[in-house]
Amino acid sequence: MTVETRGLLFDMDGVLISSTGSVVRCWQRWCRLYGMPNADQFQVPHGTRAVDIVRMLKPEFDEAQVAEGLHTIEELELVDTADLTVLPGVKALLQRLPPERWAVVSSATRRLLIGRLAAAGLPVPERVISGDMVERGKPDPEPYRRGAELLGFAPGECIVVEDAPSGVGSGLAAGSRVLGVLGTHPVDQLRAATWLTRSLEEVEVTAKAEGLELRFMPVGR
Repeated sequence: MTVETRGLLFDMDGVLISSTGSVVRCWQRWCRLYGMPNADQFQVPHGTRAVDIVRMLKPEFDEAQVAEGLHTIEELELVDTADLTVLPGVKALLQRLPPERWAVVSSATRRLLIGRLAAAGLPVPERVISGDMVERGKPDPEPYRRGAELLGFAPGECIVVEDAPSGVGSGLAAGSRVLGVLGTHPVDQLRAATWLTRSLEEVEVTAKAEGLELRFMPVGR
């Protein structure tokens, strides 16, 4: 499959890096700190902003308490980077991209986004949209609309790279084509994506005057 685009909008966790172990450990620790029942069995809703998870777990919290809870999970996750890894093919792919042609659009806070990229040894792009920079997180289209705006393109001129159903939905709702990457979710949960690939290791990119050319082997539905 060969496709062209003017810009790429990457999710971070599950697309560029794997931080699943840290996320699970930290949220279960957060649940213990805040007296949640069955804390060690809490299943983190992947691709959801931390602030929305805090509100889901503690609907009785006022805004000050939500902010305090958000700060707590952010601090826990910034410290817990022991098994954070860069996913296959990511470094080589990013090295081929002109800086003005890509952005990271993540549900993580800006501080956590930059901290994780730095801990993983990946370049921090000039353009990022983090969970605390939008009013509505994924699956709302706002994050990817904002990401396209940062690049100076319409959402339809960009390809979103995602691993989670909420992110796929956000990209499609924004009007972008979506390349789903398998790993954190099975094919059945990502069927809405425009295309699916097993890994960014299987994606080749060439920079051209008017944009980017992507070549990859799509996964059957």
